[in-house]
Amino acid sequence: MNLFRFLGDLSHLLAIILLLLKIWKSRSCAGISGKSQVLFAVVFTARYLDLFTNYISLYNTCMKAELCVARGSAWTTFSLHLRSTCNCHVVLCLLSRPVPSHLILSVVSLQILWTFSIYLESVAILPQLFMVSKTGEAETITSHYLFALGVYRTLYLFNWIWRYHFEGFFDLIAIVAGLVQTVLYCDFFYLYITKVLKGKKLSLPA
Repeated sequence: MNLFRFLGDLSHLLAIILLLLKIWKSRSCAGISGKSQVLFAVVFTARYLDLFTNYISLYNTCMKAELCVARGSAWTTFSLHLRSTCNCHVVLCLLSRPVPSHLILSVVSLQILWTFSIYLESVAILPQLFMVSKTGEAETITSHYLFALGVYRTLYLFNWIWRYHFEGFFDLIAIVAGLVQTVLYCDFFYLYITKVLKGKKLSLPA
């Protein structure tokens, strides 16, 4: 445990809360990518299966449980609003298309599932960023949600650096995936800081 991981976990929870607030406040899932939500649901389902088999610490167990509940609530809320605005065929497509077929092969072990979730999370935000880029803009609360997610991943990158420096722990998979994900957020970070924080609406080049 270190400050970067703790703040990263809080930022992750904040991002999910902002997502729920956006859906509840607008009573719509407009501007939220269904594909990204499916991918994140797969990511954390695969990653936290060890919650029932491995005990590391009270904090680790509680945080995993909280994130599972929060992610589950976000996905359930998103699905309900999606069904109210789209037909069932679209919902089924969103549930099935983004999930890679090799997920089936990943049930061999929890370690493989963990590795799979790390790689998948590094690109899970892409459909959301593509959606924002395609529409050219994003609501302020959606921008806050994306920023909090980006901060979570960036802080976790610093967490791995801290652990390597002070604990001698090095995980190449997590670091590479974290770098990829942080790079994907860089352009968004710049626009968020220069526009949203100044009270302007976020807009991206199409």
